[in-house]
Amino acid sequence: MARKKEQECPSIPGWLVSFGDLMSLLLTFFILLYAMSTVDVTKALKFLSYFQGEPNFKQLKINVVPPIVPFSTDVVTKIKKRIKKILPSHAFQMSVTSKYALVRLFNDIMFEDDGYTLTPKAKEALNQIAQVLKNIQNKQKFHIKVVGHAFIEDPENLPPDVQDAWDLSIKRAEAVAMYLMQKGVDPAKFYLTGYGDTKPLYTWNNPMLKRRNNRVEIYIEVEKKVAP
Repeated sequence: MARKKEQECPSIPGWLVSFGDLMSLLLTFFILLYAMSTVDVTKALKFLSYFQGEPNFKQLKINVVPPIVPFSTDVVTKIKKRIKKILPSHAFQMSVTSKYALVRLFNDIMFEDDGYTLTPKAKEALNQIAQVLKNIQNKQKFHIKVVGHAFIEDPENLPPDVQDAWDLSIKRAEAVAMYLMQKGVDPAKFYLTGYGDTKPLYTWNNPMLKRRNNRVEIYIEVEKKVAP
């Protein structure tokens, strides 16, 4: 009687095949989840839009906004660019705050014989200032305060129609303001004041510095908004 041949490799249980298939599916599922978590969403949306009948994907656009230059800074920059070609650097000073632009003009260049008559150089500089103000007066609301300062060393040199330092300071402010008005700057924007010799820039006992206390200051002030 022939002996029954033994099996070389026993067959695996049926449940193990199903278990292997399940593990393969789970592994595939987790790989898919990982792939979806790292996908470029922008590219995916663009790809899906081809199957939706209309292009839902839109490229993002970035608008670059130019820096905002404060009004007073812009005014000072424009005026300085013009008058530095006319006046020497010691003849004027400029400063700026959030509320106003200041142009300070010294008497040695501005007025003849320590009086209140404008010199030719002063008129050239004021022409340039007037041009800047005319260009912006319809675009921006502002006021112009013209302030005169006068320090008298020898009262005998005063013009006949000038009584004292205060009177001279007012006449200097008026001369500057009137010239700007004649060149087309709106008269409604002006108001004038004079301080005589009460507000010196320099208090040291130095003749050169004391002379610089004689000056006219032009404040270009941003108009304040009145609450309703």
